[in-house]
Formats: sequence, structure tokens, C-alpha cells
Amino acid sequence: MTDSAAVQSRIVDGVELPAVGTYSLDAAHTHVGFSVRHMGVAKVRGRFGGVQGTLVVAEDPLQSSVSVTIDAATVDTRDETRDNHVRTADFLDVANYPTITFESTSVEAAGKGAWKVNGNLTIRGTTRPVTLDTSLEGVIQDPYGNHRVGFSATTAIDRDDFGVSFGAVMEAGGLVVGKRVTIEIEAEAVLQA
Repeated sequence: MTDSAAVQSRIVDGVELPAVGTYSLDAAHTHVGFSVRHMGVAKVRGRFGGVQGTLVVAEDPLQSSVSVTIDAATVDTRDETRDNHVRTADFLDVANYPTITFESTSVEAAGKGAWKVNGNLTIRGTTRPVTLDTSLEGVIQDPYGNHRVGFSATTAIDRDDFGVSFGAVMEAGGLVVGKRVTIEIEAEAVLQA
């Protein structure tokens, strides 16, 4: 719990920003999800339950940073058989690569309350640069005296770029699982004392 008298948000370029400091992701209120085309006709959605991370909010918002670690085995697509398959070497290979990580490298302004957070995403031991289109959702002092911030972010990747190259083809042509994966994040973080 933080000292509510010492924590204050601030206004920068007309946008209320969180107080400067180090924030921990609130795993119970953070969602890291994905969607991918299935058999060319629909999208399958999933999420990861095991998410940990740190957000450092700097005085200059463009100097802020984020570091996230995801337990790859916590993948949940609402189908146990599919989840078990996604954990195999066909997809995430969690036995050899138990975590997915994101480490920011820079932040660029993208409008009021919006940023492009550039960083390195590592899946299956392969690291590639990605850009998260990020929006500030809100800043609040909760009823327990904690300073909280919420962000949304999205990006899209080609799974082949990360060695996730499962390539089953349908009889009529086309992939069973699409190559483009959309990643959607709703993050809530709490300022650390």
C-alpha cells in the first residue's frame, strides 16, 4: 500500500498521467490475449493466465519502460485438447521455452494519451522487435490507498518469425491455423512503495 498523501498523478500535455515510479502488474486485473484465424473461417481466441511485469513511469513519459514475463504453459483457449497441443513443440514448446518475454526499448508519442512502445518479444527463444500501440485507460487512487494505472495495447505478429511454424494444410488448401496472430493487452498496474 502506498502513502496516499505522497502519491499524485500529473498533467502532461493535457493528459492525466500516473505518478513517476515503479509499478507492478496486477495479474488478477491484467489480460494478455491473442487471436488467430482457424481454417480460414473464424478466429480462435486465447489468453495467458501467468503474467508478471514491471512498468517504470519516468518524469518524461518517453523515457518510461516495461518488462513482462508470461508463463507459456498458462495458455487457455477454452479447449483443453487444443491447449495441450499449443504447449507442444508444434507451437510454444513450453518444455524447452517456458516463458514468453517482452522488454521495451523505446517509447514514442502517438497522440494524446497514446504511445508506440517498441521492444523485443521473445517466443520459443527467438527474439524479434515489435511495436505495441498503447493507450492510457486511466489513473486512480483506489479505496485502499493504492495508485493504479491502466493501459491497453495491441500488436500483430507473424508466428513463423518466432519459429511457431505448425503448418497443417486443409484438403481444399489454406492453413488450419493462420500465420498472423493479433495480441491484445489490458494491463492494470499498482505503484510500489
